[in-house]
Formats: sequence, C-alpha cells, structure tokens
Amino acid sequence: MEFISVFDIFKIGVGPSSSHTLGPWRAAQKFIHNIQQLVATGEISNITVSLYGSLSLTGKGHATDLAIIMGLSGFDPVTVITSDIPDIISRISNVKQLQINSEIIPFDPQKDIRFEKEFLPYHANGMLFTIQKINGDVYSETYYSVGGGFIIREGENAVHDSKLSNHPYPIQDGNELLEYCKSENKSISEIVMANELIDRNEKDIRNGLLAIWEVMLDSMYLGCHSYGYLPGSLKVKRRAGEVTQTLLPASNYHDQYTWMDAIRHSNPDFQKILKWTSSFGIAVNEVNAAFGRVVTAPTNGSAGVIPAVLMHYLCFVKPDAGYDEIIRFLFTAGEIGSIFKKGSTISAAMGGCQAEIGVSSAMAAAGLTELLGGTPEQCTIAAEVAMEHHLGMTCDPIGGLVQVPCIERNSMGAIKAINAASIALDRNPQDIKVPLDNVISTMWETAKDMNRKYKETSEGGLATAVNIIDC
Repeated sequence: MEFISVFDIFKIGVGPSSSHTLGPWRAAQKFIHNIQQLVATGEISNITVSLYGSLSLTGKGHATDLAIIMGLSGFDPVTVITSDIPDIISRISNVKQLQINSEIIPFDPQKDIRFEKEFLPYHANGMLFTIQKINGDVYSETYYSVGGGFIIREGENAVHDSKLSNHPYPIQDGNELLEYCKSENKSISEIVMANELIDRNEKDIRNGLLAIWEVMLDSMYLGCHSYGYLPGSLKVKRRAGEVTQTLLPASNYHDQYTWMDAIRHSNPDFQKILKWTSSFGIAVNEVNAAFGRVVTAPTNGSAGVIPAVLMHYLCFVKPDAGYDEIIRFLFTAGEIGSIFKKGSTISAAMGGCQAEIGVSSAMAAAGLTELLGGTPEQCTIAAEVAMEHHLGMTCDPIGGLVQVPCIERNSMGAIKAINAASIALDRNPQDIKVPLDNVISTMWETAKDMNRKYKETSEGGLATAVNIIDC
C-alpha cells in the first residue's frame, strides 16, 4: 500500500504525453542525477538510450526522443521556457554533444536514441539508459513510464517515500474512503486534506493546488486564443480559438481573469454552454499537442477534462465561487484518481484510453458532485457512472500523435463527467448496483483482455484505418 498525493496525480509538465514525454523526461533526469553520484563526468565516453514497446512504436509522434534529450541536458519540464525547446533540440542535434555540468559528452540523437522492436516484461513503456566509460566499463539503468508521469526504476520499490501507514486515513480503495467519510463525518476533500497535512503545511498545500489551477487556466486561455495548425504530419487545425471568437465576438478582456468575467456576463444559453465547455477541454489539449505546459490530470492525453469541468462550474454554475471550491474539487478528483491508479492503471499503454479519458472523467465527475452538494457516496457514484461509460475505450492515435482522436475525447470526457454528476445527485446510494471498486476492477480486467494493438501502439483502430497521406 502506498500514499499517492494529490500532487502526484496533478503534475505540471510539458506535452504532448505524460507517459511518453513527461515520464521519459523525468527518467532521463534521474539517470543523469544517479550517474553523477557514481561516475565522474569526465570518465563517460558516450550515452545511449533504448526505447521499448509503446515508447518505441509511438515515441516519434509523442516526442519521446525530444523529452529524453531535454532530460539528459538537465532541463526541467516545470520551469523550462517551452518556446525554447525547438532551439535546444536543434542545437544538440547539430553539435551532437551533451553538456553535463561543465563536461562535454558526445551524443548523436539519431544514433544514440534507439527505437527497439521488442517489449520489456514489466510494462509496455520501457527505457534502457546506458553509459560507456572511457576505460570500457558499462553502466545501465532500466526505467518504466507507468502513466501520468510516474516512473519506476527497475529494482526499486514503487512505493513512495511517504508510506500510507503514516497518514491518518490510509486509503486503498473506494470502500475504505467511504468508511472514513462516514465514521469521521467528513467530506472526501476533508479526508484528503487531513492526509496531505502529514507531508505539507496548509499554506503550502493551498498554494500548490492554486498553482496547479493557474497552469490549467493558463492552458485554457492560451488554447482559446491560438490559431493555425498543430505540429506534426497530420496538420490538424486548431479549433478552440475560432469557437471562442464566435462565442465572444466583441468582448473587451486582457487576461485570464477578465476573460472569465466576460464569459460569465455573456449570458450563454444551453447550447453555448456546451460549446464553451467543449472548447475548454479542446483548448488544453491543443496546447498539449503543441508541446505547451499543461497539468497531468491524471495524464497529458486527458489534461483537458478536469480544467473544463471546473471552469464550467466557475463560469456557469457558481460564478461567485473562489479558491476554496477549486481546492475541494482538486482534492476530491485527485483522490479518485489515486484509487484508480492503485486498483487499475492510468496508462493507456496498459489499459487503452479508458485509463486516461475514462479516469479523468470519473475524477471530474466526483469533484463536481462534491461542489454541487453531493455526499461522499454520491461522489463515488458519479465516478462509477463516468467510468462505466468509458469501459473498453481503446487508444489508437493516428500517426502516434496525441491529436486524433485524443483532443476531441477531452471534450467528450468533460461532458460525460457533468452528466454523471447530475445522474449521481439523483441517486440513492442504497439503490446502487455497481460500486466504484467493482467498476475499477472491471476496468483492469478489460485492460488485461484488450488486444495490444489498441494500447497506444498505433497498430490498430483509427491509427491503421485512416491513411495519414490522405489527411
């Protein structure tokens, strides 16, 4: 049993993929950190990286090779200026060198990042980092990117440093969560806060979650004011900006906050609210697809669902809501995400898109239900309903890019979450036939039964049914 913090579920990073970009980036950073403790930089003659499984099959489309380069070079996905990334990659590719501290190491991305055909046994997203020393000795480490930016080094325990038993409410599944809520007469968000307070003080928790919300809001704003085409072979046209123009054709605003006020005062009808909510989700994932900064929620491929649903609440349900509601939403959503990770997977390479859009929709549904006055039982009902209607969803990105069908799925996941919350609020928990834990175990069984070609390999489904040349 392990403790998964809300800050583990919601990570600030760079697109387009948490498992194929952020995870490999973090693995490369960790490898460089480790070898600096073991080997003098001047003793290294070269570095090679071998990518396996889904990382190899869709790594080019997901920019896995670029993430590896950035991580080996010491850049951090939280702080790097995203507009600088193309120039950094171009420079390293041209000079064929890495600078680690003050040492220069030969490194040719075209030869030293290798896309292998086989899968490693532990997980579909495997990476082997190897250094060769000048004296001929070889040192290597194997990592797995297990979804949502989480990484595991082979031979290390996956459990976080902060053990679950150290927290007042150790939660492994939905049933345990509800038992604590009932015995303590607390909401889900209150239970989560009590656990988080073991590792951080309240000020840091609040500030950390609000910083996460700021990145979510920034990505929605940027996506809703960007035009043209996304990078990559598909030449997908951006849509959120054009929709924003039609919904607010003559509004006077100058930043994210005045934009929100303009939306609130635009008196949208039902159809326009749907368009706005849809555009919020699409906007985030257009930013994600363009190597922008987003928040894994719980993954990059599903980064738009939770911001869209929370923005829907703040703009159309309770316009006078503030930071307290944002924090409660993220707490509740984050706990549901951690339960899914413990009981199933949040990796599309292991479970298909049900593990990404399905989980994010369940998280958002639970968070929204709490804000709408739902009980903890109704929050878990909302999560179950949202996931129940994503079961079996495949991951079949065309060209290995996190664009089609990924971007639109964030819109659909957000709308399903809102509907699931509405359904849950009308339900009596005593009438429920499928508890949350049952749908989580069903999701995992479905994931294990799913054919490999539908698990982020671009070997089946839309990825092969659609001819890229025709796009």
